[in-house]
Amino acid sequence: MGRGVVEDPGTSRNNMHENRETSKASIETVDRSAKAPSRNADVHAMEESDCRVVLVKQPNKEGTPSAEVVEGRRQLKENDAQSNTPPTQGGVGVSQGLGGVRRAARERKQERFTALLHHVTINLLRESFDALKKNAAPGVDGVTWREYETGLGGRLADLHDRVHRGTYRAQPSRRVYIPKADGRQRPLGIAALEDKIVQHAVVTVLNEIYEVDFQGFSYGFRPGRDPHQALDALNAGLQKKRVNWVLDADIKGFFDHVRHEWMLKFLEHRVADNRMLRLVQKWLKAGVSEEGEWSETTVGTPQGAVVSPLLANVYLHYVFDLWAEAWRKKIACGDVIIVRYADDLVAGFQHRADAERFLRDFQERLAKFGLELHPEKTRLIEFGRFAASDRRKRGEGKPETFTFLGFTHYCGRNSKGYFVVWRRTAAKRLRARLLAIKQELRRRMHEPIVLVGAWLKRVVEGYYRYHAVPGNLAVLGRFRERICRCWRRVLRRRSQRKKPNWEQLRPIFDRWLPRPRTLHPYPDVRFDARIRERSRMR
Repeated sequence: MGRGVVEDPGTSRNNMHENRETSKASIETVDRSAKAPSRNADVHAMEESDCRVVLVKQPNKEGTPSAEVVEGRRQLKENDAQSNTPPTQGGVGVSQGLGGVRRAARERKQERFTALLHHVTINLLRESFDALKKNAAPGVDGVTWREYETGLGGRLADLHDRVHRGTYRAQPSRRVYIPKADGRQRPLGIAALEDKIVQHAVVTVLNEIYEVDFQGFSYGFRPGRDPHQALDALNAGLQKKRVNWVLDADIKGFFDHVRHEWMLKFLEHRVADNRMLRLVQKWLKAGVSEEGEWSETTVGTPQGAVVSPLLANVYLHYVFDLWAEAWRKKIACGDVIIVRYADDLVAGFQHRADAERFLRDFQERLAKFGLELHPEKTRLIEFGRFAASDRRKRGEGKPETFTFLGFTHYCGRNSKGYFVVWRRTAAKRLRARLLAIKQELRRRMHEPIVLVGAWLKRVVEGYYRYHAVPGNLAVLGRFRERICRCWRRVLRRRSQRKKPNWEQLRPIFDRWLPRPRTLHPYPDVRFDARIRERSRMR
């Protein structure tokens, strides 16, 4: 299923057993960038990764500090004549553009890229600006997308100049809270608009490298991948592989416990451009602003930031993915399937002994990086084609269920009697959505029926687009019926006149509330089509 463990150049494969991806040798080699960057040019005078390959620059204007001095690099006499084509430590020239970066990353798995920032062009910044949500909430700067659009060309040119001269400064994120399905609140960090633009551009560049490295069972926040692909892969693995035990795991407070020093060390396995690494450092150390008070961030990466999903995937790639791939190849005695979406993961095992050992080793692995599994959301259950019969023989009840990406998975049979993994909307998510709709209907009580109906239609159709999977129509039918009841209650409270009955309201409901229908194919159909002529588990 994918590549083996990445090793650092010059490090023997035999010497990397416990921590292959972060050997002591590699850490000592790249440890200088893990520290906070100094503004003293002399401190960075010995950083050769930046001075080997530099951008072609026009002569500095009179009275303006040298670009090399601002960035903390030696000023080379041959600066004007040096080419920017070699992007790696190996000095092998590749074609210009992000396509060349991807090809180099694919062909040379051990290479570290020394020149990446020059790919952050004004055109890329413009594309990043256009990709942002136009109606998103502003950060601490208070600048909205519409306001920044005024004089966009000059603003982007200035931003590009500051990024490349090293004078760009990241602003703290504005902290807000959103309710979770369990009643708790999730903290989100809203970055300033310029920070969003630069982050999006940097993510675009780094994706060309890491999309080649990431494992096939990683689905969260990756281009061309969505939650339904992860669900299909899980479903196909549970039905077609010999799976009898399932580990449903969740890393406790993952985004809040990402250690910055480890994050930078992981990035340095493939990125040797210190200017790019310092950008990431600036975002990690920018802090958060809550009710006008700034607080320092020494650990974690803010949820909601554009760069956070990529950083999370890179972190878990080295902490979990490479380790899990090596574990199932070298230690597991039976079949093992893995599907990870961000910090939520599900692993299936043929043997219980494998499952229990994996859980113990996984906990020890996370502890090395300051992480732990959520005790309430992590369970090892008996699940698979033989779970029902085995539990019946022991006098136990039906097989347990688990929830992943908003769906509760349970063992069942199709019309022909074959084993099938069915999915239905998770009860907590359904209740939370209905509660939100009920509250909004009360707020819109006195609005015209046409406006309320159009809004409800958008809400229901959006809900169907995600949850209308095979076997879930009954739950969606109950969802629509509950919305009809809530809307009926609101309409009957609008005035003291004769209240409308169901016969009068049913045509209104039928007009604005579409009936559920299956919108997604069966998992094996879509998954088989997607992986045709490829390894099934890749």
